[in-house]
Parts: sequence; structure tokens; C-alpha cells
Amino acid sequence: MSTDRPGARWWVPDDVSSGALHSGIEACQGCELYRDATHGVPGRGPQDASLMLVGEQPGEDEDRAGEPFVGPAGKLLDRALADAGVPPESVFLTNVVKHFRWSGTRGKRRIHQSPSRVHVAACGPWLVAELSLVRPSGVVLLGGTAGKAVFGTAFRVGESRGRMADWPVDFPGSTSTTPVPDWVLPTLHPSAVLRSRDRDADYRTLVDDLTLARSELGAA
Repeated sequence: MSTDRPGARWWVPDDVSSGALHSGIEACQGCELYRDATHGVPGRGPQDASLMLVGEQPGEDEDRAGEPFVGPAGKLLDRALADAGVPPESVFLTNVVKHFRWSGTRGKRRIHQSPSRVHVAACGPWLVAELSLVRPSGVVLLGGTAGKAVFGTAFRVGESRGRMADWPVDFPGSTSTTPVPDWVLPTLHPSAVLRSRDRDADYRTLVDDLTLARSELGAA
């Protein structure tokens, strides 16, 4: 890590509790993204959730609210979870990057810019900490950035979505005491569904994958 991207490990508390993680993420300066963000955005949901959903980064609405998945993509995700038979309030929602990266504005709204690999790497310790807090049985990866954060740069959503996989034992930042989910399931990011030219079909794909996740939890 460079001096302007020392990584989040210096801000991750020894006491992995919800309040400590919220405070640590808000204070984090592990990369330069904090400078232009309104808030650090921690995960949200039950601390004993069986299912964790991991997306890319906060958007405009999430950055202002300080909570993940509260904008249009979050509303679509809530609807997809409900259609899959998963109560939205029962899952833990988070992102691999905790600050909003943006470039320029369109009207009053800031334009989303995808985080780079160095931003994802800098934020990695927060995801490890959230795994230690929640200890989920399964993890659903929403989109390519989340998939690459876990499986590396060769990951492709189209090739991997809908297929159960194992959590990598060499995930960066993990230790011998880091909880390992029983399974991982990649799928589409809800924002990709919103942008899709075939939104109905891609929405159905997202619901089908979330239904598979629910079935896997029920079989455990």
C-alpha cells in the first residue's frame, strides 16, 4: 500500500462489534476516497444473519444516508429478495468498498465511478471484519466488482452467476480465526438490472439466484 492508501487495517477495531465497525468505517482513511465522500458506509442488517449480500460501493443516495442499498438499486434488490421468498430485513447488506467514488456531476447528482482494484484491496479488511461480526452461512456476490474482490481479476459475472462456489481459503486479510461461509453465490448487481435493455429477464435471473440462495440456506 502507498502512503495515500495505507489500507483499512489501521482503522479496523480489535473489538469487532457493530458500533465499533460503524465508527471505524466513518473514520477510515485507508484510501483517498474518504476525502470526497460524505460518509463511510458500513453494512446493515442483523448481526446473526445467515445470508450476507455484498455489492460494489455506496452510491449517491447511500453516501448521503450513510447506509447501503437505500437508492433505486436497493429498492429493486428488496423487491427481488421478497419475490425470492427472502425477507429483506433478514439479510446483512454491505459493499466491498465503503466510500463513494465519483467523478464530476450531472445536474445536482454526482456521477458514479467504479472503484479500482487498489480501492477494493484497501477496503478488504472491513469485509473480513464484517464476516467476523455476522458469521453468515452463505454470501451472495452482487456484480463484477464484488466477484473480483473475492475470486480475483479473472472473475466474470456471466460465467459464474448462479453457480455455488467455495469461499477462497486464501482471501486477503483472513486469519485462522476468520469465519468461512459455507458457500458463495455470484449474481447480477441490481444496478445492472436497472440499466439492462432486457430488464424483465435480468430481474428474473436475479430472483432465481436469490431463490437458489434461500434454498441452500434451507438445506443447511
